[in-house]
Amino acid sequence: MSSEQTPTIEETTGPRPRRLTYAALLAALEGLALVVGGVWILVLGLTGHPDDRQQAVTGGITLVVLALLPLFAAQGLLALRSWSRGPAVITQLMALPVAYNLLQADSMAIPGGIALAAAAVASLVLLVNPETTRALGIRGPGNSGNQEK
Repeated sequence: MSSEQTPTIEETTGPRPRRLTYAALLAALEGLALVVGGVWILVLGLTGHPDDRQQAVTGGITLVVLALLPLFAAQGLLALRSWSRGPAVITQLMALPVAYNLLQADSMAIPGGIALAAAAVASLVLLVNPETTRALGIRGPGNSGNQEK
């Protein structure tokens, strides 16, 4: 195989940017919150007196499974894997409507909605930051690196 056919992989130099670490931390916290909420609903569904036990169990299991997306994204961000930004961004975009619904509630859910909205917006800002994209080796459109002049 010639050197022209061998793809070149740029290695990141230096430590992981703090912005990337903070984005990973926020994604991990969201994932852990989903796990806690899912387990809580599951336990209440199995031990309490829910209106519909099957719906409570299904909801709890669904939340625990959904928690895998931000947890894997956080792990990938910490390991500087470029694939991890996509799931992290998707997680934040999914969190925004949930935060909006929590903010519309007339209950104790409003502080949770404020916290979730703040975390989602902060994560999105951190994830699209140029320093973060460089650290992950993500190039913008038209910057494939193998253009001929």
